Amino acid sequence: MSLQNFINEAISPWLKEEGDDSDIVLSSRIRLARNFMDIPFSIVAEEDDLQNVLDVFEDNFKHQSFGTYQDFELVRMAELEPVEKRVLVEKHLISPNLAENNSTGAVLISQNEQVSVMINEEDHIRIQLYYPGFQLENALEHASTFDDWLEEKINYAFDENRGYLTSCPTNVGTGMRASVMMHLPALVITQQMNRIVPAINQLGLVVRGIYGEGSEALGNIFQISNQITLGKSEKDIVEDLKSVVQQLIEQERNARNRILNDSGIELEDKVFRSYGVLAHSRIIQSKEASKCLSDVRLGIDLGLIQNVSNTILNELMVLTQPGFLQQYAKKILSPEERDVRRATLIRERLNLEKE
Repeated sequence: MSLQNFINEAISPWLKEEGDDSDIVLSSRIRLARNFMDIPFSIVAEEDDLQNVLDVFEDNFKHQSFGTYQDFELVRMAELEPVEKRVLVEKHLISPNLAENNSTGAVLISQNEQVSVMINEEDHIRIQLYYPGFQLENALEHASTFDDWLEEKINYAFDENRGYLTSCPTNVGTGMRASVMMHLPALVITQQMNRIVPAINQLGLVVRGIYGEGSEALGNIFQISNQITLGKSEKDIVEDLKSVVQQLIEQERNARNRILNDSGIELEDKVFRSYGVLAHSRIIQSKEASKCLSDVRLGIDLGLIQNVSNTILNELMVLTQPGFLQQYAKKILSPEERDVRRATLIRERLNLEKE
């Protein structure tokens, strides 16, 4: 797949597949931080050192395939326009940190975009593997086998007592971040998230927004992930996270049923007002669009709205971000121009659903 495909398509191919509990869990991700044993870590390395890291991926993994992950494309940050980098961030294929590395930063992306390997970010290597819905065990199994494949060509920085060595001490050990992206509108509406978040933090997990650390929970989408990487196995980390996520799923389902039973007409009014805003607005800002999209997705999941795909939240949450809007426009847009184009794009997308 070419760079233009990665940039032009809002929904990654793997996201179009069904996963367990996908009405609440949008995706599951395993991220592994790794470094070369014989090269200084990225935060202290010289440019020549980081170029050596990049050369290894150029020589050994570009256009290679592993299992179902076909034809890896190597995309260098130095070759991208700012808008193109922003699009890759919005699709979660790279981090904002990597987007700022214009000299030796790169990403290796599989054809279906299920695997992306960030090169010369905070660590030499950050492997990301995604699955649709609630599939943490599958994600871990395939991330581990992919990691083994890379290790056939790379001597990892590893200590028998401490585990994998990383630039940030919080990643030492397994080097793993397991996370799920969850749509939790009913828990927000019933104001239960205010007490749930501190409770989750006490369990060694963290709740973040849609783009990870420092980001907002746009559209009632939350990322739940582990904080502890040292002293636990990968399997234990996933089991701990899975247990909490299962409780959140149950609580969200209960909250949805309670709202539907106790405030059905108010909920229906909320959902269809948001649908009306999306279907008819000529100007709409990002936050309002995210809120309305969340309401509509809730309406779809509860059967209040018919003939609209439940992937609409995933798709439009990406399509309506600044990078994608400007990529489609083929030019830089002012905030006001983005608000107009966002409204137009949403109207067109909803009209397609009716056809």
